[in-house]
Amino acid sequence: MSGAIDSVLFSLSKAFCSPLAVFVQIQGCVICLTLALGWACAAYVRNREIRRIKDSMRAGNSLAFLCQDINELEHSYQANLPRVSVVMPLKGFGEHNLHNWRSQVISLYGGPLEFLFVVESTEDPAYHAVSRLISDFKDNIDARVVVAGLSTTCSQKIHNQLVGVEKMHKDSKYVLFLDDDIRLHPGSIGALTAEMEKNPEIFIQTGYPLDLPSGSLGSYCIYEYHMPCSMGFATGGKTFFLWGGCMMMHADDFRYDHCGVVSGLRDGGYSDDMTLAAVAGAHKKLITSPPVAVFPHPLSSDLSFSRYWNYLRKQTFVLESYMFKANWIMNPALRIYIQGYAREETTFVSNGLLLVSCLAACTFIELFSMWNLTRIEVHLCNILSPEAPRLSLATYNWVLVFIAMLVDNFLYPISAFRSHFSQSINWSGIRYYLKDGKINKIERSKDKGPKHTDLAWKHLYGKKAAPPKTFFLGGLLRSLEQWQQPKKFDG
Repeated sequence: MSGAIDSVLFSLSKAFCSPLAVFVQIQGCVICLTLALGWACAAYVRNREIRRIKDSMRAGNSLAFLCQDINELEHSYQANLPRVSVVMPLKGFGEHNLHNWRSQVISLYGGPLEFLFVVESTEDPAYHAVSRLISDFKDNIDARVVVAGLSTTCSQKIHNQLVGVEKMHKDSKYVLFLDDDIRLHPGSIGALTAEMEKNPEIFIQTGYPLDLPSGSLGSYCIYEYHMPCSMGFATGGKTFFLWGGCMMMHADDFRYDHCGVVSGLRDGGYSDDMTLAAVAGAHKKLITSPPVAVFPHPLSSDLSFSRYWNYLRKQTFVLESYMFKANWIMNPALRIYIQGYAREETTFVSNGLLLVSCLAACTFIELFSMWNLTRIEVHLCNILSPEAPRLSLATYNWVLVFIAMLVDNFLYPISAFRSHFSQSINWSGIRYYLKDGKINKIERSKDKGPKHTDLAWKHLYGKKAAPPKTFFLGGLLRSLEQWQQPKKFDG
């Protein structure tokens, strides 16, 4: 029996010592340690913000989660805050939308604020849901629904955004684009605006979501897929990353098409964030991400593995819209020739197990660093939204996170390869075709396309998704209204 085990160990360790296996394992160790270091730096930035807020609270500023200087809450200061227009392109209606929309409109920003919910048509289930939400608030908020119509030269989301900025208030200084699947903190809009006011050179301010897995493997694959990018948004300042779910910009950049932001989006644009990031890079414009810009992103409770695969395909297709031809550079094949050496079996076993042990240790360090960053971001979100239901790290299953890591590493290159050669994708019931990295054809068919979105499982068609008359977050609204006086500004 022991001889058979020794034979298996020898065979495995010999395989692990082959030139290809050595290269793969060393590469794996480098990637794991690089990610671990990046997440450790991101955790430091987020934790530094937590310490700042706690120190401010101990110094007497009980509302430090809203602003750094309590004097900024004085009426004389609030009365001079700039007008902000929030544009939210909507598509479909799902289980988390009401909660997310409420967190967005219940803002404690003291300046003039308007919300523009933009839908493709009145047949979109989101139209009826958000109309009911607005009527529920009555005159407490300045909000309206805008019907954008069908896009013809760009993605439907970008079309909705551009129609939204056309309809925004003429005196708005900043425009904030938000996705409908994230939850804002009460002070998020104020924090973003304050940074724009401090540094007029900022072109775009952005943030990043903290995925809240629902328990399925698919949801953990989404979480693990997003985590590597999170380090690029936790710089506490300048970044080269941009997330379309949260982008604050100067309204005049859209009014006057500065740097070609409007034409770049309108003329064949597929991805809002990648288009604007390319514009910022070409014109050497500043993108920043404040340390408080991390937002809870609840994933669908029944997010299946097939829906994750569809989402992954769409994400790699997004890269095609800008990497195709211009930036898609294939690395030359790495050829390694290692001369064979006659070694004893014990040497093979020792070397093979050593490499595997190193890779296992590096993987553990990576997982620990990911756990630590998630822990700190959960804590930060709880501090920034003290009246919201508390998030808990205990809900995360780290065995599934590890499995999701293996799945993502295996499927990502397959998805990227497929996207590179397909050049078309069905996104929310609309099929887009690319040519030279731009949209050149759009097809719509309710019969052939999906009936739901992938992540939130939102209904895309019909009127069945109208919300109930009573919302389950009434307690949160009442708690926040004690800080906020009703305000509505005439346009």
